[in-house]
Amino acid sequence: MEPIYPFLIMDEKKVVKVSKYLSKHLRHEPERLGLVLDDAGWVPVADLLAACGSRGMTISLDELRHVVATNNKRRFSFSADGLLIRADQGHSVPVDLALPVTAPPPLLYHGTVAAALPAIRAEGLRPMNRHDVHLSPDVETARAVGARRGKPVILVIDAQRMADDGHEFRVSTNGVWLTPEVPPPYLS
Repeated sequence: MEPIYPFLIMDEKKVVKVSKYLSKHLRHEPERLGLVLDDAGWVPVADLLAACGSRGMTISLDELRHVVATNNKRRFSFSADGLLIRADQGHSVPVDLALPVTAPPPLLYHGTVAAALPAIRAEGLRPMNRHDVHLSPDVETARAVGARRGKPVILVIDAQRMADDGHEFRVSTNGVWLTPEVPPPYLS
């Protein structure tokens, strides 16, 4: 992938390392860096960079911009003025991303592994340690998500019927569909 800033040479291993580091601290453990997310999950960029640097993970502003711009999962975003940053979904800490309720496509998908199927069939999809269940708009993305834990199994969610029955959906800025739960009758 071409660097966003032609003068910035950033090793792909560092891009991945920084992305994982940001995910951990902007989604799950901001307090480990001494950060406090606001209600919508935002933190000042300057505070983030200083906190990372003070803990041995030195990241320049240009490197941070590069990681945000080139992350294949588009996990992070900057505020319109560029002074704040946040993770776009997947938080286990309390945040309100203020995503509007949105009508879903007729079908959504979820990638998992065979070992998880008995619990899913009995209880449906639950958010586990996150705020919402994450659903994919296409089979390919769901397959990639499921493959992180082994041989993927793709579940099809009747999102249209769920919405018709009063379940709410939101879509994150990176295209991940979010809902509080998916009960078993909507899964195949």
